Amino acid sequence: MNKKLGLAVAGALVAFASTANAGITIPAGDWTVDLGGNVNAFYTHTSGGGAQARNTVQTGLLPSAIGIGAKTRQNDLDVAVQFTFFVGADSGTGNGAAANPGNHSGGGNTINIRQAYASFGDASWGTIKFGRDLGIYGSDAILSDMTLLGVGNAAGAGGSSTLGRIGSGYMYADWIGQIAYTTPNWNGFQVSGAVTEGWANGTGDAGTDVSNSNNGFQGKATYDFAANDVTGRVWVSGIFQKHEAVGVLAQYDSKGWDIGAKASYQGASVVGYYYDGEGLSGSHGPLNGLLFRQGTKTQDSGGYVQATFAIPGVGTKLGASWGKSESTDANGVDNFKNESWIVGAYHPLTKSVNLVAEYTNQDLEDSTVATVTTNKTVSLGAILFF
Repeated sequence: MNKKLGLAVAGALVAFASTANAGITIPAGDWTVDLGGNVNAFYTHTSGGGAQARNTVQTGLLPSAIGIGAKTRQNDLDVAVQFTFFVGADSGTGNGAAANPGNHSGGGNTINIRQAYASFGDASWGTIKFGRDLGIYGSDAILSDMTLLGVGNAAGAGGSSTLGRIGSGYMYADWIGQIAYTTPNWNGFQVSGAVTEGWANGTGDAGTDVSNSNNGFQGKATYDFAANDVTGRVWVSGIFQKHEAVGVLAQYDSKGWDIGAKASYQGASVVGYYYDGEGLSGSHGPLNGLLFRQGTKTQDSGGYVQATFAIPGVGTKLGASWGKSESTDANGVDNFKNESWIVGAYHPLTKSVNLVAEYTNQDLEDSTVATVTTNKTVSLGAILFF
């Protein structure tokens, strides 16, 4: 993968129009305006699980998007603002006429503004950010996932995004309102912390809602290194939020931590990641991996390993990864596992366009129904960054 595309992918979920990734830069008085983004679409074929095979054309893990950012220097402060608009390739919300009656030009595809934040700071003392942006806990896990260029798990269901390794190796960092502080870079070492909006635990269904009256807290420490042609990062992060019950659900705390590392040497890269926690609720259903969705105090853990290699001269990146997420309820009875293998090839057709081919084998084990469901997915498509 060439340097420009690599930078774009690495920062795609953080800021499409950041300084390093900007595709179009426009001077505007004291400000510099940056435009950047991506468009992608994939043919996916999913079979298994005893259901009819699903064929569709859809967006991958990374929704198509356009980001608009602006930055300036005022009163010895770096000031910036970012808005990013995300959208899917498909026209509706599901697969098949019954699940997706709006699958036509006037269907259910909508614009989702996942980023809307501003920041100010200086290299001498750090940066303060306020608004909506990617969460801190679990962010390095998804940013290191090779399927950002592709599809991964949960193909064929429609919507603006697949899941990649979300719920099958890591919890989704998601996009959340926050006031965050990041320290200066001390020879590769940085610390970030945030107070976040309170999220209700539960699906939002009647009888499962609980209050979101408490703020959440997230933090992360990272160390970036480079020596003898080896570059990489080591990180740890954590999350905490108190939940207060409304109705039948018990009061409990959600908390979790993770640790990860990645390293690259002459076209070869490896990633290792592990997380553990309580009440992260990444269990059950097609949306496992979303924070607090289950609405109960679960025991949650998981992780993934990944290796990629870029063929010299050709530039095609070959990759393979394995990951698993597991959740057990407070009684230790209700157990759910989501395990998958993913292999992929990512070829830089130009400095902006990548051709993608992936194969995913996913096993879902649910003790409540005593079944193991296997889904096998082939994905072919392309992604363009600008």
